[in-house]
Amino acid sequence: MDREQIRLAVEAERMGLADLLDDLSPEDWRTPSLCQGWTVREVVAHLTHATRLSAPAAVGAMVRARFDVNRMIGDAARARAAQFEPAELVAQLRETAGSARRPPGTKPADPLVDLLVHGQDVARPLHRDRPMDPERVAVALSHVWASSFYRTRTRFDGVRLVATDSEWAAATGPAVSGPGGELLLLMTGRPAGLDGLGGEGLAEAAKRVGARSSP
Repeated sequence: MDREQIRLAVEAERMGLADLLDDLSPEDWRTPSLCQGWTVREVVAHLTHATRLSAPAAVGAMVRARFDVNRMIGDAARARAAQFEPAELVAQLRETAGSARRPPGTKPADPLVDLLVHGQDVARPLHRDRPMDPERVAVALSHVWASSFYRTRTRFDGVRLVATDSEWAAATGPAVSGPGGELLLLMTGRPAGLDGLGGEGLAEAAKRVGARSSP
């Protein structure tokens, strides 16, 4: 995918997620997500922040978080979740669905990764079906594999990761295979992805899933 195709994919993911969120109950919004320590409401708040974070604000937030990027992201998500009602967050998600703006220092594929992964963080604990498009997932897999933020190459060194619904594969060693979306969850530190995967490398991959999921 080129940049415009990625932007269109991001727009579609935002709109689809907003549709899923429309009929959530207050209890649903308080449900713990797959992203450890975050509620559904905090995950959605985080997704609305991506198109609204300026460079000066990012610098200030990093200073307050003592230059811990994960802490900064979590603090911002909780602050927005407290500031806005669920309906407002859904409206914000739709309002900037087609925006190409993204947080300073990130790449075009980062919002796509965020939406695919956080979409499952929200949907699965609520027992909602949110299919992931294999082509979009393949782009996300390549980005996560190459990114130093996720440390995927180090974490899964010696384990081969193979998507069965696209041509994406990486590394060498005992294989872990299955739908690309399940691999994406695994590669971003979510043990929930293990249930949809198989292969002789699965037990080893399970040992390597981080104690904390990536925000």
